[in-house]
Amino acid sequence: MSEAETLFGDAHVQRYRETDGEVGHIWRRGATTTPLIYAEADGVFVVVASKGGAPTDPGWYRNLAKNPDVQVQIKGDAFSARARTATGAERDRLWELATRQWPDYDEYQRRTERQIPVVVLERT
Repeated sequence: MSEAETLFGDAHVQRYRETDGEVGHIWRRGATTTPLIYAEADGVFVVVASKGGAPTDPGWYRNLAKNPDVQVQIKGDAFSARARTATGAERDRLWELATRQWPDYDEYQRRTERQIPVVVLERT
């Protein structure tokens, strides 16, 4: 098991930042994380508000409704972005992309009645 695979939450974020993503960018089963697993599509980044299939959205997602302006770091690239929730055909396409990155998302969706949000992060 790699060092990154043992890290979670704040410890993961701290180690990631200390090493500009050298430790922690690739997490488990090859998934990229910062500390959220993400996918890249058409110049934007995609994250999934799964909360493991819990009945409610994660706190970070609810915070985006109040303030969609975020700071993102992917390896040594730190930048400002604006978050928005994908809908319709875009959401369907991005969900497929996200599940290729982390197949467990499909299982998480089966665990909950809510539609798990797919969030698009666009550089500002």
